[in-house]
Amino acid sequence: MSGNAPTSMPVTLLGGGCASLSLAARADEFSGHHFTVIDPETHQPADHIWGFWDMPWLGRTHDIIRKRWFKWNIISHDISVTAASQSHPYCALNRHSWIDKCRQQAIGNGVQFKNTQKAGQNILDSRPPAIPDGMMLQHFLGYEITADHSVFDDTTAILMDFRCDQSNGMHFIYCLPFSDRHALVESTIFSSQTVAEAFYAAAIKDYLHDIVGVNSFSIMRREQGVIPLGILKPRDPNLPGIGGNGGAIRPSSGYAFSFIQKQIEQIQQNSMPGQQLIPACPHSRFDLWMDNIFLAVIRQRPSLAPTIFTAMAQQLTGDEFALFLSGEADPQIYAKVILAMPKMPFLSALFARTPPRPAA
Repeated sequence: MSGNAPTSMPVTLLGGGCASLSLAARADEFSGHHFTVIDPETHQPADHIWGFWDMPWLGRTHDIIRKRWFKWNIISHDISVTAASQSHPYCALNRHSWIDKCRQQAIGNGVQFKNTQKAGQNILDSRPPAIPDGMMLQHFLGYEITADHSVFDDTTAILMDFRCDQSNGMHFIYCLPFSDRHALVESTIFSSQTVAEAFYAAAIKDYLHDIVGVNSFSIMRREQGVIPLGILKPRDPNLPGIGGNGGAIRPSSGYAFSFIQKQIEQIQQNSMPGQQLIPACPHSRFDLWMDNIFLAVIRQRPSLAPTIFTAMAQQLTGDEFALFLSGEADPQIYAKVILAMPKMPFLSALFARTPPRPAA
């Protein structure tokens, strides 16, 4: 037998979060690559619920999905819209469950974990990028609660309920009922400034009391976060990024988990034995352009948010809604979304914007 075996390409993953570990967990699917995760493990992030619509690239989540909802609501003071999909249910899982699963799979696939970085040939940076001042943000506080009596309809997820204080920007309640007494309830705001924790807490308590009819409940867990909405510069311009550092956060919604998995799937599908792994932004340029216009409208006219989202939900089928929010819209879905939007605010924002370029 003659010739030399192909040289294995070392791949260094900076950071030990969702994107890095999601890629490391699939190390056995890469021919001619061996992986090292650089994770200083300085702290253990708090647990969070990650929501997404089930899509073909999310099959590896199925064994740890906490609950699926085949119906979901978007509610304003004037209207409640219910959408449904058997093919693409809305799903939720716990961050810790996914991270633990990926870490165990990565170790089983021979991935090394180190706490210091050495120079490498193929480095992918998953560390979070800096958030510039004045950027639009999705910020929230959530309680996972148990009510004192049966009150939730656990067949339907409440993605947006706008029947709450709108004085600090686009504000809605996100409610995932895991059973008739147990739910995650979050106060979520889109704006360029966060607010005092007491504001979110009061919004949750008012919603539970006034809308749901819960007078007494216990808090099992809390989660809080700030998600940048827009196109971010990479943390290190000399290193290709993945995850939030590689443009995976959807600017119009803050959804990231599904798009991280889509990005990892694209990296795997495009990989060549022994060659550098080259990530790409998981969003189309057209989606980013539309999201940029949407954010401009919400920044200028946050009071339009209930109309925008209920109109879109009315215009689309459940399957179309899930595909659109998952970056899988076709021209027909795009046309429906555009026709559902209030024309003048979007035209004004359109003429003030140019299509953004996805991160390399």
